[in-house]
Amino acid sequence: MRTAQISRKTQETDIAVEVNLDGTGAYDVSTGIGFLDHMIEQFSRHSLIDLVCRIDGDLHVDQHHTVEDSAIAIGQAILQALGEKAGIGRYGSAYSPMDETLVRVALDISGRPYLVWRAGFTQPRLGEMDTELFEHWFHSIAQAAGITLHIDVLYGLNNHHICEGIFKGFARSMRQAVSLDPRKGDAIPSTKGQLGG
Repeated sequence: MRTAQISRKTQETDIAVEVNLDGTGAYDVSTGIGFLDHMIEQFSRHSLIDLVCRIDGDLHVDQHHTVEDSAIAIGQAILQALGEKAGIGRYGSAYSPMDETLVRVALDISGRPYLVWRAGFTQPRLGEMDTELFEHWFHSIAQAAGITLHIDVLYGLNNHHICEGIFKGFARSMRQAVSLDPRKGDAIPSTKGQLGG
């Protein structure tokens, strides 16, 4: 089983995350930020990665630490569950349409973290969540999991649709990338014999 558990406790957050890369998209998410819960649940459901994410954060200060640490812990858990990355698809991409919005996501579980973010919002909050923090969430998960991640909002008007399209596109891309290809066996998907560096 490709599973992992991460626990992190700082003066800013107390977080517990569990992932199963070979799951069915079952989730148990509680971050204290309703809209973030909704997006992480979308990620789990559409990636088929089972995910537990529970955070007690310093929301009396602001949302930054909770958002950042959720992404770091989920990324660390995914990286740990991938192990040596033998036999994985490695690459994933998806077009994610949602009504008037179309999002393109492409990624490489390369071990070389990088985020290209071509997205924006026209309102400062979705629910109670600060929209400026979505880019930071994806930057943090890319860094923690060692993912090269490109996110492009090709067009869209509704901010909710844009954000949900991004998370669903990321989920479907991750589903491809972490899936095992039986033709690869235990081979590392790189001519270097390792991923990263």
